[in-house]
Amino acid sequence: MTQSITLFGIPNCDTVKKARTWLQEQDLAFEFHDFKKQGLTRAAVEAWLEHQSLDVLINRKGTTWRALSEEEKAGADNTEQAIALMLDKPSVIKRPVMLIDANGKTQVNVGFSVPQYQSIFKK
Repeated sequence: MTQSITLFGIPNCDTVKKARTWLQEQDLAFEFHDFKKQGLTRAAVEAWLEHQSLDVLINRKGTTWRALSEEEKAGADNTEQAIALMLDKPSVIKRPVMLIDANGKTQVNVGFSVPQYQSIFKK
């Protein structure tokens, strides 16, 4: 099976750290994409939205969300405005976002828990 894994996030996020550690402990090769330093493209966000909803992708519990204006929060329900918000303030994205390309099929997973990753990578 041909598989590539890209983990999107920011390195100082505790949940991202846990996900990276878990993948390393399982000897799963992956690329880490720091979307604060390396940026984030509209195409990437649009591709994620083909697999996950705005409600899953936007972290409405974090400090970035709480700091938004009421207008920005209201706009997050509109796909175009939400994409613009995620590109402008990538910290509003729930982390990590894991993109798996395997045998021509793409899977997008958001967040991290050991049971979640175990079910994704069951052997």
